[in-house]
Amino acid sequence: MPELPRMSQSDSPATDFSFALLSEFVRLGVRHVVLCPGSRSQALALAAAELERVGALRLHVRIDERGAAFLGLGFAIETGFPALVVTTSGTAVANLHPAVLEAHHSGVPLVLLTADRPAELRGIRSNQTTAQPGLFGDAVRLCEDVPAPQGGDAESEAATDLAHLALAFATGLATLDPGPVHLNLALREPLSAAVTLDAARAVPAMLAEAVVADGMAFRAPAVCVGERDDRVASVLPIGHGPRTIVVAGHGAGAEAEATARAGGWPLLAEVSSGAHFGPNLVVAYRGLLGDADFGARVERAIVFGHPTLSREVPALLQRDGVETVVVSPTGDEWFNPGHRAQAFARRIDVLPLPRRSIEEEREARTWLGRWVTSSRNLVDAGLPEVSPFVPTRLGLDGKPELSAQREYVRTELAALRTPVTRRMLVDAVWRASWPHDRLVFGASRLIRDADRVVPGKRILAHANRGLAGIDGTVATALGIAIGSQAPGRADAAPSARGTTRVLLGDLTFLHDAGSLLLGAGESRPRIQLVVGNDGGGTIFDALEVAGTAPRAALDRVLYTPQAVDLAALAAAYGWEYALAETRGELDDALTSPPPSPSILEVPLPR
Repeated sequence: MPELPRMSQSDSPATDFSFALLSEFVRLGVRHVVLCPGSRSQALALAAAELERVGALRLHVRIDERGAAFLGLGFAIETGFPALVVTTSGTAVANLHPAVLEAHHSGVPLVLLTADRPAELRGIRSNQTTAQPGLFGDAVRLCEDVPAPQGGDAESEAATDLAHLALAFATGLATLDPGPVHLNLALREPLSAAVTLDAARAVPAMLAEAVVADGMAFRAPAVCVGERDDRVASVLPIGHGPRTIVVAGHGAGAEAEATARAGGWPLLAEVSSGAHFGPNLVVAYRGLLGDADFGARVERAIVFGHPTLSREVPALLQRDGVETVVVSPTGDEWFNPGHRAQAFARRIDVLPLPRRSIEEEREARTWLGRWVTSSRNLVDAGLPEVSPFVPTRLGLDGKPELSAQREYVRTELAALRTPVTRRMLVDAVWRASWPHDRLVFGASRLIRDADRVVPGKRILAHANRGLAGIDGTVATALGIAIGSQAPGRADAAPSARGTTRVLLGDLTFLHDAGSLLLGAGESRPRIQLVVGNDGGGTIFDALEVAGTAPRAALDRVLYTPQAVDLAALAAAYGWEYALAETRGELDDALTSPPPSPSILEVPLPR
């Protein structure tokens, strides 16, 4: 672990404890600290600033705690290791709650350091004081209410132990259930003292994003929580047996695709699953699940991740005659619609293919082939909107006839001038993204449109699907962008040269507009916010309520029309701005994004 310079005891126990705590987090691999300003947390803030000055960590300052917590969530998603989020007391702590809930339901590690009043100031209506311990309920893996340090000799060791404990629970080493951890730190006056570290003895600036590659450099607590459910198998062998499909929900990862290939089974993978690729992929799974020749014949479903983008998948898993196997390497809460799942496993082992008769082999190949072929036919039925094709007539010399060339040019020009549709938008963003890029979807109608049509492609796509809320999408994407483009990554990843594209609707964008604020000295990554602007929440137009509610009431309380000037908003926050109304403008903007943060507005019809 890296060596950090030691500091002598100061006149502020709050400062001494803060340095000891943050220094130990750094030694254990933490590289990102997200900080919101406040008086009670000033010792933590100044310690973080000094550690950044000597190159021990990367500090990110935000004025809004809600966005700060989602920024920390984005760092953890990208790096696989928790970031620290530091706040002062009072409502500052409550504003962390949306990100805490998302981290809880997504199994993303996060460590919250919240400053608080000491015991003598609690319960007497002291300013900015509320009951902070337990504020997040069961959504945190650990909540420690730490008494105010008094300058004792053992407090440095206590801070060290606290860092080990927090990371053991946040990363899931202690429980197999990674997620958020809350350290509530009581701090007493004097709230800070000036301290300067010796930069010559500090760790080199911007070390690898996580030095704890095996996750074992920190100590687990003396008593670890074991598996709580006797039904959960560590490894479950799976035979080829009945007609099987593999379902890959959000966060499933490449294991789902590998399982589908090993078993020769159709793969129904959501667009943010991390498994939306491969020869077995079935893109048009919604329509096929409702078909008597496909969904009605399924006998077994193997489920990875957290499916959230369709109603057809939960309906299938609750149907009589369908055996459901749920696979998750971590987590304490299992995807189990209707409580009908028959087996739960941390991982599965697909057994070797048995010797089968010619008829059995033909049936197995037909089962997979019909799903894949039918899916391609359904998706291809809409291709003229995305990529028009004009047959070219050849002359006697084998070259295109002049009339055919002119026809092609006219057709291509007309296509480039075509107004952008939702299908065209999701297809263009998907095509423009590559493995060294990052793609983030907002909880908008557009992620569902993408899930229905985009072809298989092995790229890193993310969405906050733990609770599928629109909160913090911009902040989360900024964390992913900064984390992926950080200098000194251990893997020397090509992502350092990539672009993070964010596809989101106008309401999701406006809900987190405050996260556009990047103050002086803050990282300004290559990130392109692609805002599909249809003037409100058109996702409700596709729900049952649109057929029953009065139109005026639907618009007022659900569609919630807006006419914000996004160009002016971008200018106010110092982001570059572009407007793409046609297919040609959209392709140009996506293939040549600016090197600094930018907003691409794409008007869409309601």
